[in-house]
Amino acid sequence: MLKYLSNIRQKRHSLSVRLSLWIVAFAILIFSVVLGFMFSQSRKVVRQEAIDKATQILDNTELRINTILERVKASADNTDWLIKRHLDAPDSMFVYSRRILQLNPGLNGCSIAFEPFYYPSRGQYFSAFSLRDKDTIYTTQEGNDQYEYFYYDWYQLCKLLDRPCWTEPFFDYNPEDIYSKDMIASYCKPIKDEKGNFVATLSVDLSLSWLSRTINAVKPYPNSYCIMIGQGGTFFVHPDTTKLFYETIFTETLLEPDTAISNLGYAMLRGEKGMRQLEIGGQKSYVFFKPLSDTGLSLALVCSESDIFGGYYKMLNMMITLFVIGLLLMYFIFSRTIANKLSPLRRLAKQTEKIASGNFDEKLADTKYNDEVGQLNDSFKHMQQSLVNYIDELENTTASKAAMENELKVASDIQKSMLPKIFPPYPDRKDIDVFGTLIPAKEVGGDLFDFYIRDEKMFFCIGDVSGKGIPASLVMAMTRAMFRTVSSHESTPHHIIGILNDAMSEGNESNMFVTLFVGVLDLPTGRLRYCNAGHDAPILASDTTIKMLPVDSNIPIGVMKDWQFSAQEITIEDHSTIFLYTDGLTEAENIDHQLFGEERMMQVMETLKSKERPNPKNIITAMSDAVHEFVGEAQQSDDLTLLGIQYSKLQTETTKLGEITLTNDINEVPQLTEFIEKACEESGMDPATT
Repeated sequence: MLKYLSNIRQKRHSLSVRLSLWIVAFAILIFSVVLGFMFSQSRKVVRQEAIDKATQILDNTELRINTILERVKASADNTDWLIKRHLDAPDSMFVYSRRILQLNPGLNGCSIAFEPFYYPSRGQYFSAFSLRDKDTIYTTQEGNDQYEYFYYDWYQLCKLLDRPCWTEPFFDYNPEDIYSKDMIASYCKPIKDEKGNFVATLSVDLSLSWLSRTINAVKPYPNSYCIMIGQGGTFFVHPDTTKLFYETIFTETLLEPDTAISNLGYAMLRGEKGMRQLEIGGQKSYVFFKPLSDTGLSLALVCSESDIFGGYYKMLNMMITLFVIGLLLMYFIFSRTIANKLSPLRRLAKQTEKIASGNFDEKLADTKYNDEVGQLNDSFKHMQQSLVNYIDELENTTASKAAMENELKVASDIQKSMLPKIFPPYPDRKDIDVFGTLIPAKEVGGDLFDFYIRDEKMFFCIGDVSGKGIPASLVMAMTRAMFRTVSSHESTPHHIIGILNDAMSEGNESNMFVTLFVGVLDLPTGRLRYCNAGHDAPILASDTTIKMLPVDSNIPIGVMKDWQFSAQEITIEDHSTIFLYTDGLTEAENIDHQLFGEERMMQVMETLKSKERPNPKNIITAMSDAVHEFVGEAQQSDDLTLLGIQYSKLQTETTKLGEITLTNDINEVPQLTEFIEKACEESGMDPATT
């Protein structure tokens, strides 16, 4: 069995083992529920049977005790009239006390004790006392100066109460004035003369040790026992006779308080009837108790839980053992059966491993069964052939993809070559500083920017083509080329955009458009003319302010032909920077789908301005870092293009070469030509380029 369990651990990943374990686990669940319910109900039945059995034993014990007590009372009542009739014959009292013991073997002693000097001839003390010692009955007169019986409880109690009563337990007293080890309880009855005067006490002694043995002789379980307590909690009956007289039911709770036992004692003293579960002597026990009517006594039957449920627990352990053995046998049988049925599947798995390693010619074995395993085998055969075809197609697709990727790489390189890539572009100029970058979302993108200087004017643009990928890159290339072509002979931004719009709108079946911002900066004066075609407003940052450049909301180019684009202009301050961008910056999203937005963009600009005067490269680097930190692990969804242009006005010296005054006469134009040629010669300029 141990070797088999070791094999289970080694093969715990096999399908047969897992199926067997699942079946066994399901069986455990079902049997656990069934057995749990069955044993739960069985425990209730056993418990109820124990309660019924204990209640019956308790009732029978009560009947036996009442019978014993009634015998004691009857022995006293049957002798009472004889004593009264022969009060004038003191010697007859010895006969009567002895006669009571002879007729009642369960009694320990009997005493007929008279009032002091009741018989003057006998002196102050006269008590006819008989004591049973095993099979011998001793009869004597007791009472002397050392034993003044008329002061004892058994004598005074019935005298004061003027009725028969039971005393609390006390030690017996033998004729030799030596206390015995036996505890007794006395039934005392007052004796009166014809006038009704109290003259004597008839005391009949019941051995509590004998009573305890008699009561505990009959018990429902091997370790169960009965106890009986009086009105003060003193034990009248207890299997441990050393507890009689010396201890009460509350004694054990003095050093270590036990509320459960104390509550039981108080309930018994109140004459209640019931059942309690508590721990006695370190054992969980059931205590059944009830009062003995008209005696002030209370009887209890103590049964340990181990006795009550001993048979139940034995059966439970046996069932669990059989259950475990059955599960192991079930697992053994099912695992072997399933392993045998799955052997074709294991063979198929080994063959498919060879196919997976590249041996596509591996021949799959035929199966004689048309079950699920056979169908799976046929499916693998079909898959093997399909896999060969797929590999061929994959090789062709991979080659095509590689060619396409190479073409995209070439297209990307071409697109990048169309954009400015040398920074700073004008290292010899002190009046202008430019820096730009474009990060496409795919291999090729639809964003563009461009700039160049002509006639001391900087022409620049930034745009965003609708869509992405190759179509957008084609439109981007066309837009950039047209910008260069048109702006080479046209210096007005809104005319440049108008010409581009009419050209792109004509035959635009793909409905693609471009948001475009075109600006022309006059470098000597700082005059900025610009036109916006649906693009994001640039930021204008000077030494004093950072603000959005006011732009009109024109439509993008390529949407509608003959649209009249509005022209705008502004004169920018010395050391001002124009920061242009596409919506890939403001609409960049993080993993929580939050946008970078204009507010964060302005915060970056404010932070840079607070440290030092930023240049275009610093602005674009800081803005790129900020947006990448904000986006985090989120995938870039749009092209990101940033362009910065910083203008510094040059302080130039002018030399007056001369002056000419002309009237409003066309005939004086030749004079103007001569003046210009002379001025060019003096200044060293070529008149042909002026």
